[in-house]
Amino acid sequence: MGKSFSLTATDAHRLGAYRADPDGKPRGGVVVVQEIFGVNHHIRSVCDRFAGLGYAAVAPALFDRFVRDFESGYSPEEVANARTYLSSIDWPALVRDTEAAVKALRPVGPIAVVGFCMGGSIAFLAATQIDGLAASVCFYGGQIAKFADDKPRCPVQMHFGEKDDHIPMKDVEAIRAKRPDCEVRVYPAGHGFYCDERPSFHAESAAIAWGRTLAFLERAMGK
Repeated sequence: MGKSFSLTATDAHRLGAYRADPDGKPRGGVVVVQEIFGVNHHIRSVCDRFAGLGYAAVAPALFDRFVRDFESGYSPEEVANARTYLSSIDWPALVRDTEAAVKALRPVGPIAVVGFCMGGSIAFLAATQIDGLAASVCFYGGQIAKFADDKPRCPVQMHFGEKDDHIPMKDVEAIRAKRPDCEVRVYPAGHGFYCDERPSFHAESAAIAWGRTLAFLERAMGK
């Protein structure tokens, strides 16, 4: 359904991206922000799913900052390899790359950002730093607690697993306390519960979180 293309950030960095468009006029746009595993099959499938629901969706290749065309699966070896890139993460730069994807979607109407894992943290940063977003949805963003003093400029919804071995519930409660303006949801699941390609996939939680995401986007984007 989708296609690969290029984006350019405000610092002139060029990065790859994946875009999926709906049949007919889009009801809006969604920037899908990757996990540490690149714009892989899972992230492309999320874009395709949004396109099937009438949204134009773009997933920027954020790891192009330090390793081009990176894409990983979820075997223990692949996970360990992907984690070696965590020390290279430059949060402001990745927000610039996310903003480039937002700009690419501006012509289609209201824009939301939906991120997973690392992308969940970036989705929150985008909400606090990028003007003109209609909404932001953050799935198990491990760094949100660190950034939670910053006020979002758009409605924000968050999804966490109470059995997440990367994000302690004390962090989730700290986010609730600091950001009563955000919708925070918790599920009986672990980290990465939405991804049906990961061992931690939890079908019931994923279905509920997806339904809440779509309802939230419809309210925020007026569609």
